[in-house]
Amino acid sequence: MASEVRMVFMGTPDFAVPSLQTLVREGYRVAGVVTQPDRPRGRKRELTPSPVKVAAMELGLPVFQPERLRNPENVRRLLEWKPDLIVTAAYGQILPREILETPRYGCINVHASLLPKYRGGAPIHHALIRGEKETGVTIMYMVEALDAGDMLAHRSIPIEEADDVGTLHDKLARVGAQLLRETVPALLEGRVQPVPQDDSQATYAPNIRREDERIDWSRSAWDLVNQIRGLRPWPVAFTLWKGKPLKIWRAEPVPGREAAAPGTVLSQTEEGVIVAAGEGGALCIQELQPAGKRRMTAAEFYRGRQMEPGEILG
Repeated sequence: MASEVRMVFMGTPDFAVPSLQTLVREGYRVAGVVTQPDRPRGRKRELTPSPVKVAAMELGLPVFQPERLRNPENVRRLLEWKPDLIVTAAYGQILPREILETPRYGCINVHASLLPKYRGGAPIHHALIRGEKETGVTIMYMVEALDAGDMLAHRSIPIEEADDVGTLHDKLARVGAQLLRETVPALLEGRVQPVPQDDSQATYAPNIRREDERIDWSRSAWDLVNQIRGLRPWPVAFTLWKGKPLKIWRAEPVPGREAAAPGTVLSQTEEGVIVAAGEGGALCIQELQPAGKRRMTAAEFYRGRQMEPGEILG
């Protein structure tokens, strides 16, 4: 049956690539791939294709990159592929109603959270920032409201203490692809019973803003650790030191501290920079990156440019 169903795949970042590759590997007819336009990246601001575009070209699939999908001409062009099912994964644009209502099997989405928690564009970041112990992937029907469609399947995984956005992203991308492989045949054969979401339990995970990246030293040390790993490896939490951004890549809480205002540097050794945090705690910064410098360990930082106890980070 797989070869009889025409699909369109819509996705953009690395998270979506395993799902696309799985559909092709399972023998589905992917008529085309829709992804965001090439964007300037890097120091030279060179136009760079999305990971999904790169994967699609390697698979020999047609690629369509509309700047604005809602444009009627773009809708018409997409529907010329005559999809029986549209699969999306972190595509990055809202699908207009005409597209949602066209495929006979509907439009389904691979979302990196256990819905209805963490609807929105940055579910992995926010699950870590809020200190969750568990997350997962949900496959759901797409509707015009944000991540609010009926759920077709979900799978949970634990969040380990060592996880950050990078490791959790890779785990969830693999889980999403596996869950998609299991769910699509069941959907096509009518063996799936959609389950409505409980909107009263919904939480939201909007895209990360610049103000979300800045360390608020009045928060507890554990909150700050969760913020740091919830922003690593991108965009990376920061504080200000001598008026310039100081990125903090890795840190851990340390018990107790002397009386000092949050943000006060208490000591610096090769093991780390100890900074007063809120609620009577302190944070040991183990890996950091001063403005214009490379990422370095606390020991490297200690040898190069020492902080003085009493300095204030903010």
